[in-house]
Amino acid sequence: MVLGKRAEIFFAEAIRQSSHYDLIAQNLQLIHNKQTLGEFDFFLKEQNTQQSLHVELVYKFYVYDSSFKQQLDRWIGPNRKDSLLKKIEHIKSHQFPLLFREESQELLQQQAIELEKIQQRVCFLAHLFVPKSLFHQQFELVNKHCISGYWLHGYEFTETEYGEFQFYSPKKPDWPIQPQHHQDWKSFPEILAEVNYLLQHQKAALIWMKKDEHTFERFFVVWW
Repeated sequence: MVLGKRAEIFFAEAIRQSSHYDLIAQNLQLIHNKQTLGEFDFFLKEQNTQQSLHVELVYKFYVYDSSFKQQLDRWIGPNRKDSLLKKIEHIKSHQFPLLFREESQELLQQQAIELEKIQQRVCFLAHLFVPKSLFHQQFELVNKHCISGYWLHGYEFTETEYGEFQFYSPKKPDWPIQPQHHQDWKSFPEILAEVNYLLQHQKAALIWMKKDEHTFERFFVVWW
């Protein structure tokens, strides 16, 4: 299951266990004339106020590239295919306006949702990785608790600096897992072969590193 869908499953379960919200509907596809126009992630109801909410869930991994002029432009996907600002713009220009299209009215009526009484929200969850040299720097425009690790260029991932530790490179659906829960670790030569394969195919590698029984780090090795 892809990472985004896994995040939706965990979000839905959190809402079901919440004492503040009810889950009205999730993953509602808007189809018109056999064409899919879009999908609504979640419709919730706040229990105390009975306020209906349309919630779009975002779960992303971004690295900080200081070569961009503006700070918010610098948060990009580890493979440079997306960015924080592109995602925000897509929500503003497509995902939120979808609710107000004429084609959405029947779908809302089926869920007993009154359009004029609904509010829209974004739950934007992200893991942010910064250059290792900037790991202790403050980034004012983002939540500091989202800083999950650092990133390296391929030539910086050397045996001289990292050879004594143990590693694992998880598949993308497992990226959110904390490395201390992992058990099957690899040596530097073993992980380097995996990293080089990914870099040759222009794919960044997320690495879990075990320094000792109590110290773990997460970082990306990027191809660019």
